[in-house]
Amino acid sequence: MNNSLSRFSDYGILLLRIGVGLIFIFIHGLGKITAGPDLWKRLGGSMSNFGITFLPEVWGFIAAFTEFFVPMFLIIGFLYRPATFLLAFNMIVATSVHLKNLDPWSKIAYPMMLVILFISMFIIGPGKFSLDEYLKYRKRRNET
Repeated sequence: MNNSLSRFSDYGILLLRIGVGLIFIFIHGLGKITAGPDLWKRLGGSMSNFGITFLPEVWGFIAAFTEFFVPMFLIIGFLYRPATFLLAFNMIVATSVHLKNLDPWSKIAYPMMLVILFISMFIIGPGKFSLDEYLKYRKRRNET
């Protein structure tokens, strides 16, 4: 990697966190969290692909919550790795729905790509412009 650009990697991670987070909140999450129990029940029914058939409204609410509130954690970089894990799991469920429906690959590719994105973000970490990094810094400073 070109060293002149590597010094900006934390800005790139910040841009990624904010961009992906806002897209998830407004494109994916807002409509689901405000739709209510009927949609939540349909969403939660997707868990039957994994043998989970009880309380579909609860599972659907968890999916909607994950797509609306969890990206806020992503944006500020708080509980970042658990947030990316939850979002990756949500996209694994979405991918399974498309696979079960025998949807065309063009439709399957989007949630599959998001699984890869969130796993990559999990591995990379939140970067230095995050609440997690700030809290680690404060903890180290207070220990000395």
